[in-house]
Amino acid sequence: MRGQGHAPRPSPFDLPVGSILAMADTQQVDAKAERTVAKLARRIGAFSKAHGGAEGQVAHIGERGARIVLVGEDGGWGDLVAPSFEIAEKAVEKSGITVHEAFDGEFAAKVTTGAYEWKRMAGMQIGG
Repeated sequence: MRGQGHAPRPSPFDLPVGSILAMADTQQVDAKAERTVAKLARRIGAFSKAHGGAEGQVAHIGERGARIVLVGEDGGWGDLVAPSFEIAEKAVEKSGITVHEAFDGEFAAKVTTGAYEWKRMAGMQIGG
């Protein structure tokens, strides 16, 4: 039986319940995000190589994440979707392409549209 006043002293190393699990989850999320950044950067690099260089713009698309619009030096264009704006920004930074704040002006004028795009745009007007 303990004497009065002999309560156990708290350990200076006490951690909140679940904190180690939370750290592990955070590390897994960080690792997954880094893999996603690397994958997007590779795809951006491949696009850039195929089109003689590229420039891009990152835009929020709500809860879905962010859209990376790419425009090649030859006028070809494409896009990728990232799960977050932060991941998209890291991917374009890692790829080394020039990034624009907005899709307008000289940047937008570089896009070459072909018959397919014109038919799709017209189709929207005539119900197609």
